[in-house]
Amino acid sequence: MLKSLFNWKVLLNLLVAIGVFVGLVWLTFRWLEYHTNHGQEIPVPNVVNKSVHDAVKILEDAGLDYEVDSAAYNPKYRPLQVLKVYPSPGSRVKDGRAIQLMVNPKSWAPVAVPDVINKYSGLAFQRLEQVGLKVADTIYEPSIQKDAVLRILFKGNSIKPGTKIPRFSVIDVVVGSGPMRNIAIPNVVGLTVKEAKALIARNLFEVGLVDYEDGGNDDSDIVYYQDPASGDARDQGMQIDLWASKKTPAELRGKIEILNSTYRMKVDTTLPPVRYDEVRIFQDPPVIDPVPAPAPQKKDVPKTETAKPTGTSAKPAASATTPATESLKLKGKDRLNLILI
Repeated sequence: MLKSLFNWKVLLNLLVAIGVFVGLVWLTFRWLEYHTNHGQEIPVPNVVNKSVHDAVKILEDAGLDYEVDSAAYNPKYRPLQVLKVYPSPGSRVKDGRAIQLMVNPKSWAPVAVPDVINKYSGLAFQRLEQVGLKVADTIYEPSIQKDAVLRILFKGNSIKPGTKIPRFSVIDVVVGSGPMRNIAIPNVVGLTVKEAKALIARNLFEVGLVDYEDGGNDDSDIVYYQDPASGDARDQGMQIDLWASKKTPAELRGKIEILNSTYRMKVDTTLPPVRYDEVRIFQDPPVIDPVPAPAPQKKDVPKTETAKPTGTSAKPAASATTPATESLKLKGKDRLNLILI
């Protein structure tokens, strides 16, 4: 058994196997060193505060890869400026390592414009501020929708809800100021129904009843009558009724006269205006009940006897005072007594 182990052939095969194993191990490490650049490191260049274009060129020249990540926009720094590098500048990395660049974006992150069209302006402004948009000017425009948002303008152009614009962008809002009063009705006779509707809408009126003569709904029919008539003064938002037909207004003269008798009442201005006089209202003077005067208190006055002459049949002589005078005196005494009382 031992002799067979120490046979030169066995030892030779064993040495060959060990040599092959060592060779494979050496080749493996050499291959790994070649593909992983073992022992070869590159310092990370300092590209902080450079533009992202310059930073990328420097990294490529150094044999390094890169990954760009945009942080939140900071107005203190320039757009597309490199704010941070990872690994930090000066660190040694292998060739081909990806370097992460934190870059300041061009502007704020975009936000979607909320749908505030036809909404009350006070609530609309709050909604716009919540998403980070600033309202600069409020433009008032005649509209039947008073205090409602009609349009949103960004850099002078109208934008639709859902459009994405940078956060903290400055926008203008068009708000309805209410209908205008006593505006002349436009003339739509002779136009197609489609053209008449567009003209009525541009003048901020509403389309009311549309009577098609043939019973169809063809907007290519010609308008031969309208109510109110063109030139009449109405408030914006009022309805305008239309009568349309395939025929021209000249061919429908009889029907137009019938409509005039219904919707165009003529007033005779030759008659003098009726004058109405107001009737004066006479009021009786107020009746004042007289206050009764206090009745005078009468006192008994002693009667004075007159001396009769003796020895004669003549009539008694009249007293020195007449009855009238005596009554006056009595009244005077009575008045004096009243005052004293």
